[in-house]
Amino acid sequence: MPSAGLAPRRIVQLSALLAMFALFTAQLVTALLPYVPVFIAASAANLALDVYLQYKQPGLLSLLSKIRFDVTVRQLLRDMLVLVGLLRIDGIEPLAEQSPLTIALLAFYVLHFCCHAAAVLVRRTRSLPIVTRNIDASALRLSAAPPRILSRRQGHRLLLFSIPTTVGLLITAATTDAYWGGIGLGISIALLAGGTFYLATWLLPKKRAKNAEQVMQWLDKWLADYKPTVAMYFSGGTTSAYQANMWLSTLSAVDGNPLIVLRERFMVQKIDATDVPIICFPKVATMFSLETSTLKMMLHPANAAKTSQVLRIPSIKHAFINHGESDKLSSCNPYAKAYDQVWVAGPAARDRYQLADIGVEDKDVVEVGRPQLSPIRPYTGAPTSPYTTVLYAPTWEGWDGNPGNTSVVLAGENIVRALLADPKVRLLYKPHPMTGSQDPRAGAANERIKAMIAEANTKRSGARPGPEAAAELTRRAAELDELTRTAFRKSSDEMERMLLQGSPKGDRQRAVAEATAAWEAAYWASFPEWEHQIVTGPRPAIFTCFNAADLLISDVSSVVSDWLSSEKPYAVANTSGMSEAEFRAGFPTVRAAAILSPSAEGVPALLESVRNPATDPYAEDRAELKEHLLGPSDPPSLARFNAAALALCEQADERRLRMEARLGAGIPGQRTAEEAEDAAREAAQDAAMDSGADNGAEDSVTA
Repeated sequence: MPSAGLAPRRIVQLSALLAMFALFTAQLVTALLPYVPVFIAASAANLALDVYLQYKQPGLLSLLSKIRFDVTVRQLLRDMLVLVGLLRIDGIEPLAEQSPLTIALLAFYVLHFCCHAAAVLVRRTRSLPIVTRNIDASALRLSAAPPRILSRRQGHRLLLFSIPTTVGLLITAATTDAYWGGIGLGISIALLAGGTFYLATWLLPKKRAKNAEQVMQWLDKWLADYKPTVAMYFSGGTTSAYQANMWLSTLSAVDGNPLIVLRERFMVQKIDATDVPIICFPKVATMFSLETSTLKMMLHPANAAKTSQVLRIPSIKHAFINHGESDKLSSCNPYAKAYDQVWVAGPAARDRYQLADIGVEDKDVVEVGRPQLSPIRPYTGAPTSPYTTVLYAPTWEGWDGNPGNTSVVLAGENIVRALLADPKVRLLYKPHPMTGSQDPRAGAANERIKAMIAEANTKRSGARPGPEAAAELTRRAAELDELTRTAFRKSSDEMERMLLQGSPKGDRQRAVAEATAAWEAAYWASFPEWEHQIVTGPRPAIFTCFNAADLLISDVSSVVSDWLSSEKPYAVANTSGMSEAEFRAGFPTVRAAAILSPSAEGVPALLESVRNPATDPYAEDRAELKEHLLGPSDPPSLARFNAAALALCEQADERRLRMEARLGAGIPGQRTAEEAEDAAREAAQDAAMDSGADNGAEDSVTA
């Protein structure tokens, strides 16, 4: 199915490339003959097509760049063919008229390369050794970015500024009057010269930021003033930001001064709205500024290739907090033994690490609960609505190809079909965002499930909310977007975004929470209670869907563990090939669940147990399993998390005191500045081997 959808697009792209080469051929042939009408038409159409593709199909033109036929070569070839055509047309004197045009065209290209050189210099001066957010960095002399057509879009600049030249030369070809070519070239040269001089003003001291050494000195001073104590360290690819975002509310509530440390520049804008200061250290050498700061500990929501680099800092304690827990082997990664402590939700995860026997000692495992689960409302009994709301939230297929990872392929359609067959069921379908990324069968099944739900909605009818509900949702969405998004100009660059995203004004995090709650209420109110919903975007969040649902059907994943905090009924699909007894024994999180086979014949009985709690055989088991997975409700999870953070910070303080005592006694132990610099250089050499992560590669190791 996906390949069939791509075929027409590929045909269009191939047709565009063939058309371009055909126009070049026509331009060459008609220039040599010469045949002026076709020559003019082919030259104009060729440039117009290139301009169009530059804006609408830049990826297609990048293929031409790989074969050394980039925009500069294409435009230079077009201009040379125009000059050849003028040379062949009667009535145009080669020496008296065409030579000045040729010299002017050469001057245009000289200016083009001068502008490109200025753009490179400007981009280098505007690329700082760190990137910040939620920090007032105005002392670095940050400034707005130059127009991107001058600084970052070489191809667009060359083509657009070439239009007057091409038009003037083609009019000369039609009229044999070199005057028009001179006017066109004069306009292009004036535009390019003016743009180059304007761009060069960003190299003047007034618009130029401080150099790298001054930036790092400013950072050291900021760290000394802010006095961070707890940081969250995160590195990953373009789709992994959710692993850090789920911990933002918890980090902001921890005692002390929190900080977020990132490693990829693009990740700064992928972190959700927060008031916590963010610093990105693209190069490992700059990250060692943290060693001399007051930072005591780091929280790690994921294992990544660059995690080992920060573990080199001996003055900081490290705790692995993961980005969700489940019975899968990936929740017991051997990498966890590299940290000082491993923080887990409850006794189940502690047992899991000991059974896995991967080198994590029991004394280093700390139970802190799941602070993020506080928004989930508890179970209140049977559904009160005429419809039973069922949330089907399968996980994705994973990296290892295990058919038991996701139910979408083997059981998804059967589960959805059985749910849609019940007229009193309202289905919420929320697939994992990475569904189909590894197994095309999962992606195809996901699309078929969506089609089934859409078709089922066409067979239902009933009262719908009025237009005021949709208007309210639009208004609430606009309010939320205004709080969570910063409006950037298209020409804005990293430095300009740093300038705009300085110190947050007021308690933005609380305002975002209130706006989110208002948006969620408006979202559910905008749909009729009988209509099935497909939820694929970041909003509404999974916990919001939990609160709207009476029953969860999922796979072995962290979704199940989180759902248990509500103590509502749930079911897990068994597509592993195991018997039910083996499945329950192998995966403790399903101990209090109804087990569905791939045929999903147990769905009617499951729905009956939800509507009539007296027939629910797992109610007591869910309460017991909840404590086993998530720990006790008292003290609250956030209090336990905060206590664990304070205790680890105290260990860091004790180590520093010991090192200071040893240093005072002349006993080796604390690193000198020279040793720290050597460690930074060594880490930088290691970083060179995985520098591909800066380009957005998914380097996050499954945690």
